[in-house]
Amino acid sequence: MTRILDRYIFREITMTWLGVTMVLLLILLTNQFARVLGDVAKGKLPKDAAFDVIGLSAAQYLTVLVPIGLFLSIMLALGRLYRDSEMPAMMACRIGPSGIYRPVMWLLLPLAAGVAWLSIEGAPLALTAIDRIGAEARREADLASIEPGRFTVFGPDQAVVYGERVTAEGQMEKVFMQRLVDDGRVEVVIAERGEQLASDDKNTRLLVLHNGRRYEGIPGTTRFRVVEFAEHGIPYQLPSLRATDPRPRAMSFSRLAQSRELEHVAEMQWRISIPLATVILAMLAVPLSRSRPRSGRYGRLAIGLLVFIIYLNMLSAAKAWIEQATISPLLGLWWVHGCVLLFTLGLLAVQNSWHRRLWR
Repeated sequence: MTRILDRYIFREITMTWLGVTMVLLLILLTNQFARVLGDVAKGKLPKDAAFDVIGLSAAQYLTVLVPIGLFLSIMLALGRLYRDSEMPAMMACRIGPSGIYRPVMWLLLPLAAGVAWLSIEGAPLALTAIDRIGAEARREADLASIEPGRFTVFGPDQAVVYGERVTAEGQMEKVFMQRLVDDGRVEVVIAERGEQLASDDKNTRLLVLHNGRRYEGIPGTTRFRVVEFAEHGIPYQLPSLRATDPRPRAMSFSRLAQSRELEHVAEMQWRISIPLATVILAMLAVPLSRSRPRSGRYGRLAIGLLVFIIYLNMLSAAKAWIEQATISPLLGLWWVHGCVLLFTLGLLAVQNSWHRRLWR
């Protein structure tokens, strides 16, 4: 009898979790797909890398979606059992909290392990891969990616380039370019035609302008030089594919553990907190889902969402406080988990009359 009920509860929660997680993931990926298409249209990403970026973004989203999906699925599945009077019937058969938590653990343990890997290793690797794809796209960017008739920031020098028209071969016509050079000097170039050429150095390219005039000097002074040219080559360095100082979100866990910087300590504790919050939320969902028979299925869902939002905001606030040295890293994010865990144990004690037994 117990095994049948365990399988029944496990199936209800699992099917609900799959539905909730897939819907939330689809919503986020639809929004991400629109942003990626915009980056492809602007030349920030190559066309063949669009689906790679979306897939890597999905790995990052799952780090947050799995905990909230599991939390909501437990509340929805158990809420239906309470509404249809199935849970009271199980309790009449001496099915207590342990009988409910047992099938929940069948799903919770593998999901918590997966979230731990995603949070600690998977998501940072995905973020590093996305940054590398973006760097490769910037290295491969050419004049064809410049939108004609609009001023565009081009190259690592942040030069402002304008082309009246861009041909299919990637050449600009009626070119205007402005960039800052050494000692605060400004260089303005007007040319009839411009093209991009490779150089002997694979990390350097040439922007070659034809039949134009160059103005060079310091704004606010009379020291300007005007040069007319038939051909003028401007070399520029391509961005490096290797990040010299990656963001804390993209750093490896071992590197974060060796650092004593507050920002790195906060990021390390945040990654550990995600799987820990997954376990605590699953435990909290069981007492929060308890309701009276024939009551609304979604009656407790609003309370659950409110608790989840407060929990997540408290973790985010504690992370910011660590970075700002407002609280000690030893206290860190752990006090938030402790408060929610005590709240969960208090709900279980009240609902199951444990406090009365202890008093007696």
